[in-house]
Amino acid sequence: MFGIDRTSNTMKNHHVDVETLVIDALSQLGITAEAISGRVDRGVDVLIEPEGVAVPLHLKWRSLVTDDVAGRLLADATPGGTLLVAADRVTDSARTALISGGAGYLDLRGRLALRSERLVIDAEIPSIVGRASRSEALSGTVGLEVATALLMDPRERVSVRGLARHLGRSPSTVSEVLAALRREGLVDEANLITGTGLFWQVADRWPRDRTFLVHAPSPDDPALRLPLRLGLDDVTASGWALTDSVAAAAYGAPLAVRSDQILDFFVPDIAVLRRATTLLGEGHSPATVRATVRVAPVPVVVRERVHPEADHSAWPLAHPLFVALDLAQDDGRGREILDTWTPDQRWTRVW
Repeated sequence: MFGIDRTSNTMKNHHVDVETLVIDALSQLGITAEAISGRVDRGVDVLIEPEGVAVPLHLKWRSLVTDDVAGRLLADATPGGTLLVAADRVTDSARTALISGGAGYLDLRGRLALRSERLVIDAEIPSIVGRASRSEALSGTVGLEVATALLMDPRERVSVRGLARHLGRSPSTVSEVLAALRREGLVDEANLITGTGLFWQVADRWPRDRTFLVHAPSPDDPALRLPLRLGLDDVTASGWALTDSVAAAAYGAPLAVRSDQILDFFVPDIAVLRRATTLLGEGHSPATVRATVRVAPVPVVVRERVHPEADHSAWPLAHPLFVALDLAQDDGRGREILDTWTPDQRWTRVW
């Protein structure tokens, strides 16, 4: 079994994760593949096992594969595995040369083909041109999901597939985001965050718009628990998450809150938000507002909540990261609070 050729200038410049691109493309065809860590000098091997037929792949990356390039790759191929070349574009003549030579190719414009002693593949797949070099890390929902996952546990090393499974996202899309974060210097080669830049970039994109409610929900009202999906019985299940000033005070941030302080919540989805305005009334003036609600920008906000340790509120709290992102929206007092607030040892400060 043999590893990815990591000498390609294109791969080095754009951090193309060939392994992930190939595994994701195969998964589009219902074919299971896995990366197998080998010795450092061999890189990473990929093994595909359709219906129990094991085929080890030797991966190469090139931006453009012509018949000349294909010929050189075939001539240099080492016996014992099947060569598969991934590229932004594989010319028709190169496709023919690779298949005739008992190898394969992944053309990111939308074609995957492979011919080995045990397996033949020739199929269209969704085009992924440009995905290997995403221009802006935090564009789209997935960018925000990846960034917040890294910020929530900044000391944990993550793999592309592990993070993709955790988020329920495509490995290739997660790989794009991580590559863009590396290019921007926001994470290192191990995908660990560097400095506070990532936090502040997420803060710049964090939603500010809120819906105002005339009444705050009561955690003691059983008639509201089910229709509003409050999730008070289990903080590991989806439910309402208290955020902003009251939550920050519950975490020990240096600010005072009044007994009648407006409560700010993240809620699971737009259906819950609309139901809340129906049952609790939508406020239109500051004097009538008792609570605000927003749909969680990323699902983890309402899925990984925290029980308050102090008696500030009976409500489950949003993770300190999301409370800090809300405080960061206030260029004055909010950012002053962040300057002097470090959560307890359960969490790592990232701002």
